[in-house]
Amino acid sequence: MRILFLSRWYPYPPDNGSKIRVFNLLRGLCEQHPVSLVSFADSGDHVSDGVRPAHAPEDIRICSFREFAPHSRRALIGYARATPRYLTDTHRPEMENLIRDTIRRARYDLVIASQTSMAAYHRSFCGIPAIFDEVELGLDRAQAAGTWSALRRRLTWEKHRRYLARLVRNFRICTVTSESERRLLAEAAPGYRAVHVVPNCIDVDESNLASSRRIPKSLIFTGSFSYWPNYDAMVWFLAEIYPAIKAQIPDTRLTMTGDPGSRCPLTGPDVVQTGKIDNVQQAIADAAVSVVPVRAGGGTRLKILESLALRTPVVTTSKGVEGLELRSGEHLLIADTPRDFVQAVVRLLQDPEYARALAQRGCAVIRSRYHQQVVLPHFMHLVNGAACPEVRKTPVFA
Repeated sequence: MRILFLSRWYPYPPDNGSKIRVFNLLRGLCEQHPVSLVSFADSGDHVSDGVRPAHAPEDIRICSFREFAPHSRRALIGYARATPRYLTDTHRPEMENLIRDTIRRARYDLVIASQTSMAAYHRSFCGIPAIFDEVELGLDRAQAAGTWSALRRRLTWEKHRRYLARLVRNFRICTVTSESERRLLAEAAPGYRAVHVVPNCIDVDESNLASSRRIPKSLIFTGSFSYWPNYDAMVWFLAEIYPAIKAQIPDTRLTMTGDPGSRCPLTGPDVVQTGKIDNVQQAIADAAVSVVPVRAGGGTRLKILESLALRTPVVTTSKGVEGLELRSGEHLLIADTPRDFVQAVVRLLQDPEYARALAQRGCAVIRSRYHQQVVLPHFMHLVNGAACPEVRKTPVFA
């Protein structure tokens, strides 16, 4: 079976959560099928380096991505359209042409469109069985909450919901990362029943290769600041939490890795913002505590999976752990107020033995539920079934 994979993110190297998911899915697909990749690439991606793993697509074609500009003419026109504004503004005719040209060059049995940004190009591969991977609504739904002053955001959610309800009709199967996202999709597209949970996953064995020297009193946050929930998380952490940790443990240090994007740099005493680094796993493995103070977003946090796979203890929020089968006090610590977050981090820094045991139990859960050897066979079963003629005839609406 020949597969065409469409990705918003160029996955080499896999240095953010979305890229890690695409990287792992592609690795599983390429082990069993010939795969072509058509992908957007951001300005900072090193596409020309040619550094790819052994199990990579045989054909890779790239289109430059256009960042969403809320005040652009196209974005303003988007107010009057049924398509969400960010899709109207970032739509690239070049990507449409690239997909169509790729399909003309070979016969494909299945298309996998990763995230809404790529599923939106469904007209370019109309007629080929398709999977919509990682439908995500959590961020849009959360932003719609609030008082009447958030009316515009609620209207945006309703527009997004209606758009997705139409969009999923073009796909034999849709996947989500968690049960909570499945419930949101059921709310957005009532009656659509071909929805499957395919959790984010990582290679736990590969993660365990990283050696750890556990730098005492060191904290780490990993994540791109081009993704607003990550930036919001650290603005909150540095303003409301970190100073109180420093007051109790003055020699605490914080490292933030990931693409800083175009946002204002975040600073503080003993705070280092590295930007992208070559070996983020080693940095996580060296840290005493991984902090994930996210308060918004959708899907599930791969930074938590990575940290626990490396046996680095985690402090996060209820939102941060949403969708993951992890319990506070058993696998990690959950804290939703600044005071509780401070207490949790200080406890782990002051009691390394407790921190080690907590992370060890967390690692066991990651191995049993989120290891790629557990998740990928389920995904491959869906892939193989989606291209079968019998499955194509099965109604996807109740």
